[in-house]
Amino acid sequence: MRSYLVIIGASAALLFGGAVGAHAQDAPSDPQIAHIAYTAGAIDIEAAKLALSKSETQAVLDFAQSMVNDHEAVNAQALALVEKLGVTPEDNPTSQSLMSAAETKRAELAELEGADFDQAYIENEVAFHAQVNDALETVLIPSAENEELKSFLETGLKLFQGHQQHAEQIAGELK
Repeated sequence: MRSYLVIIGASAALLFGGAVGAHAQDAPSDPQIAHIAYTAGAIDIEAAKLALSKSETQAVLDFAQSMVNDHEAVNAQALALVEKLGVTPEDNPTSQSLMSAAETKRAELAELEGADFDQAYIENEVAFHAQVNDALETVLIPSAENEELKSFLETGLKLFQGHQQHAEQIAGELK
């Protein structure tokens, strides 16, 4: 199980640290940032839906349902904001890498059952939120040019930091 967490963390670090960080000299544009943020939310919704279909642990089910609710609400707000701003989210290598890695992880999680699934799902949530939060703080928020987008990302960061803490708490309970 530990090697699974290391793989997830390394993948996320490469995705955010490499794909976003590699463009540090040309920071992502607002349309790219919008796409990256939306993609990260969509990824977490899909992982949570998988957990809702597989887990029998109430804490995991409650967490997964909160991920669906929170990320669907944030993504709806994000879509409303980009429409208001007249910004068309732009697909980019970071979004594509995130989606590809998420599909691989979702397939790996789908093969697990019971306590193994719960542990792997929650560890994935801890690692994913840690990397998303780091990317928000160090790349996406500082790169956002539009103040409304920047403010939206800052609000999202606070929510997602809470998600990370909640996942860490559940991970501790599952051990």
